[in-house]
Amino acid sequence: MAALQMVNASKRYPGADGESGSLALDGFTYAFREGEFTALVGRSGCGKTTLLNLAGAMDFPSSGEVWIDGQLTSGMSDTGLTRLRRTKIGFIFQFFQLLPTLSAVENVELPLLLSGAPHARERAMERLAWVEMAGFAGRMPHQLSGGQMQRVAIARALVHNPKLLLADEPIGNLDTVTGNMVLDLLRRASSEHGATVLMATHSAESTAIADTVIHLRDGAIEEVRRTACAC
Repeated sequence: MAALQMVNASKRYPGADGESGSLALDGFTYAFREGEFTALVGRSGCGKTTLLNLAGAMDFPSSGEVWIDGQLTSGMSDTGLTRLRRTKIGFIFQFFQLLPTLSAVENVELPLLLSGAPHARERAMERLAWVEMAGFAGRMPHQLSGGQMQRVAIARALVHNPKLLLADEPIGNLDTVTGNMVLDLLRRASSEHGATVLMATHSAESTAIADTVIHLRDGAIEEVRRTACAC
């Protein structure tokens, strides 16, 4: 079973004054296999972020279907969607999205606390150690560099062992060395923890670590390419 499957998924955003609006995603069909690392590339406005929003059940297709771990998102209740996001999906953003009033370890353990999971602090520290940030557990976000904040964000995204990890331009604000470190962590999330990773990126260099590269154009698949990393 695919971790994520989209079947003829389209998304049209309404226009003003009854206009038809813009088509952000156009008949996207693809099955993302468990443990697969996929890079989504294309010009700004090609549909990458819209695709990630649908994949994370943060938005829903205007037509077509999105299945996450065998569940049709458009048919789920609000409670079911919240549970799905908290237990099955991890999110990584370009601007980190750490809560400024919480320490690094508190940011990481928050998803576990919200879901009532046991041993939240212990599991958060394990994830911080995995991203080599255990020594910074007590620091506040403003006391961390951009790369350190992104590593904390990766630890937070992985703390509940999600099946699906969604990364939207995760190295967009990082220098080359730090960006490569973050990309290596994403690769390891797939290879070591079996997460299905979807990464939207403008960086052609970063696609080399992916198993599959999907080129989008005007909301549709232009090309699907397997890389040397693919099994």
